[in-house]
Amino acid sequence: MPNTGTISNERYHMRLSWIGIAAFALVMAAPAADVDFAKAGVDRSRLERIKPRMQQFADSNYIAGAVTLVMRRGEPVHLEAAGWQDIEAKKPMRTDTIFQIMSMTKPVTGVAVMMMVEEGKLRLADPVERHLPEFRGQLMVESKEGDKVVLRKPARPITIRDLMTHTSGMIGGPPPGIAELLRTMDRTLAEAVAIYAQSPLEFEPGSRWLYSNTGIATLGRLVEVASGMPYEKFLEERIFKPLGMLDSHIYLPREKRARLAPVYTVKEGKLVKAGGGLLAGDPMNYREGAKYSGPEYALHSTAQDLAKFYQMMLNGGALGQTRILSPVSVEIMSQVHTGAIRAGWLKGTGFGLTWEVVDDASGTLTGMTKGCYNHGGAFGTFGWVDPGRQMVGVFLVQHSGATFDARDAFIGMANTSIVQTGR
Repeated sequence: MPNTGTISNERYHMRLSWIGIAAFALVMAAPAADVDFAKAGVDRSRLERIKPRMQQFADSNYIAGAVTLVMRRGEPVHLEAAGWQDIEAKKPMRTDTIFQIMSMTKPVTGVAVMMMVEEGKLRLADPVERHLPEFRGQLMVESKEGDKVVLRKPARPITIRDLMTHTSGMIGGPPPGIAELLRTMDRTLAEAVAIYAQSPLEFEPGSRWLYSNTGIATLGRLVEVASGMPYEKFLEERIFKPLGMLDSHIYLPREKRARLAPVYTVKEGKLVKAGGGLLAGDPMNYREGAKYSGPEYALHSTAQDLAKFYQMMLNGGALGQTRILSPVSVEIMSQVHTGAIRAGWLKGTGFGLTWEVVDDASGTLTGMTKGCYNHGGAFGTFGWVDPGRQMVGVFLVQHSGATFDARDAFIGMANTSIVQTGR
């Protein structure tokens, strides 16, 4: 034990936390020979099938390239890159390539909200208008007939929980007048949310599921108000630095731009860079001059950084000695809150608090168990946390079209590498 008479308890625990994170980082970077596959309960030879299969997808121009990562029982059993980061420049994909993870940002925003809940600064049952006065008097669409729209007051105001579950009734994307915001990023979060608040709800809060980017953006604004910090600064200081996620940024630093993968699309049977019509604009313009922090879609990250975030969730809110959330908060976030409401993108799922959650056998066809929670992103990225399998998985590509074949192949191969079930 150290002499705590010469170092404060706070500094001592901070030092222990960074020791834990550093140890995790070393393990993540360790060669396969140092991984205990028996402890992880996986077949190494089965995991070694993943990279060649991803390479086949790249060789057939289905994707430019991919980074794939698997952890089981806390062991980093797979981290590989296949194909190209930049086809034209003949730059191979690398395991430290940086990706725009798009809507995989949403659960990070959800964790930030739960941190404010744990500090007593927000309540999940709070009406949003309690913290953001611009939402007072918000109306709802009662009926639409041609150009005629009838509005009325909803039965109750929207709550933070409604936003977290996409059941608030807030519109899916920015309204007319700022419809291009998610591409141009030319307003601040506070300015954008003030405009979102004026758009009428699509339905009674809590009655239906409608995937709402504006709702998640509102959560980010709530974090700003509750914490007194800009959203992106909160993520950096309260989540990324403590977890050692040093390659995760809303605005990518200039010195890391060479590691950013461009987004590809298919044109005349060939993969070409998608250009400037994308969410967040042309990736190769690096969001120059952007003001919008995009709590719903704006995060850049790497496979290793995301693994730290997901392992923290799998561990009940802690990574090493660093605790981000209480196990109670993780439990609340990762259970289905939508009940009988049809919710989610995948088959056999419902929605938790910013996580899609497998709750039916039809959601287990790739080997995920009931209770596995996950989120994807617009450019094909996907990550999951499976308490039943004690597994974390990350799939990163940059493609503007569907890449479900490659994603599901990876998920299935990761799960069927398991030769010892249970914990």
